Parts: sequence; structure tokens; C-alpha cells
Amino acid sequence: MARPPSGKGAPKAGSATSEDDRRIWGRVTATVTPPAQRKAARVTPGAVLPAAETEPVAPPLARGVAGKKRTAALTPASAGRSTTPASLPRAPEAARPPIAPRAQPAPEELEPGRKRRLTRERDPIEARIDLHGFGRFEAEDQLRGFLIGCKMRGLRSVLVITGQGRRGGGIIRASVHEWLTGPHLRGVVSGFAPAHRRHGGDGALYVTLKGR
Repeated sequence: MARPPSGKGAPKAGSATSEDDRRIWGRVTATVTPPAQRKAARVTPGAVLPAAETEPVAPPLARGVAGKKRTAALTPASAGRSTTPASLPRAPEAARPPIAPRAQPAPEELEPGRKRRLTRERDPIEARIDLHGFGRFEAEDQLRGFLIGCKMRGLRSVLVITGQGRRGGGIIRASVHEWLTGPHLRGVVSGFAPAHRRHGGDGALYVTLKGR
């Protein structure tokens, strides 16, 4: 009796259908191709191995953001989109220049009707100052303090006595117009005019003041 072929899964000897089984088993094994054996790649010492293709790893989340949703990775469709203006930091606004104070108009010549009322004292002269005996700079300081004080008290009409000086060329008389129209008194004086003879003539001035 012939010895059956060895191998795992082969039919047992002595069975009734051993010849048929061997014939069928031979057909099955003929259709099976044994796996090809792979040879190990030869590596030359010092050669650089090709990098293995790996998927990109997302960077770890920064501290303090645990539990928050991860932002979606950019896709080819969204990679070309520009960042919305809301996400961009706002540039600091330029500092606005301070608003300059409104320039005060220079005092003007008194209206004839106002001067006439002062001459006749229908509008009372509420205070007066005599600058005789003062030097130029001292007289300017005295006049400025006097007029500012009168305005703060709510006075509206005063008399300033300058004197005519020798031969009509007094320093105070020549400078008082400049003082009254200067920047220090523009917010105080509203107008002025030479006084009547009864109040000093060319050596005195009616000065009207602005309201508080």
C-alpha cells in the first residue's frame, strides 16, 4: 500500500475514500502558490537611510488651554483665505492734539454812546487807579492787577489815570495802549477811550471790562 503524502491537512490513510481525497487534495495544493521569501536589505556602513513617511504631528497645546477645543487644521480650501480683520490686532489710535483755547478779540474803541454816558456819569465809574510815580514795569504790573481784580468783583467801568508826562511825552501814557491790548488783558478789557476833561482829559482813559 502506498504511503499517503505527508503534510498538515492531508487525508488519513486507510479511509474508504483515500484515493479520491488524495486526488482532490492534489488539485487544491496545485493552485496554491507558496509565499516568496523577502531578502533583507543590504545596508552599507555610513549610508543615509531614507526617511520614513510619517504623518505630520500637531504641536502640543500651550499651557492654560487644556480643555479648550483644538482649532481645525487648515485645508487646501481654507489655507488661501485671509485672516478676518476682527482677529488682527488694532493699531493704537493716534493721540489727538489738544484743542487750543479760543483767541480773545482785542479791545476796541468805545462806542460814542457808551463814552457819552461815562462822561455824564450816567454809567458810573466804579473804580479808578492813578499810575503817577510808578516806573514803566511797575506801572504795567499795577494796572494788570487792578483790572483783573475789578473784573473778578464784577465791575464794568473804571478810570485809569496815566498823566501826560513832561510835554505830553510820558512813558506810561505812551505804553498804556500796548498794555491794554496785550494777551494778558484781552480776556479782561472790552474797550477804552480817552477821558473827558473833567476826568483827566488826555492823561486818563475810560476802560470797560468784560463780564465774568
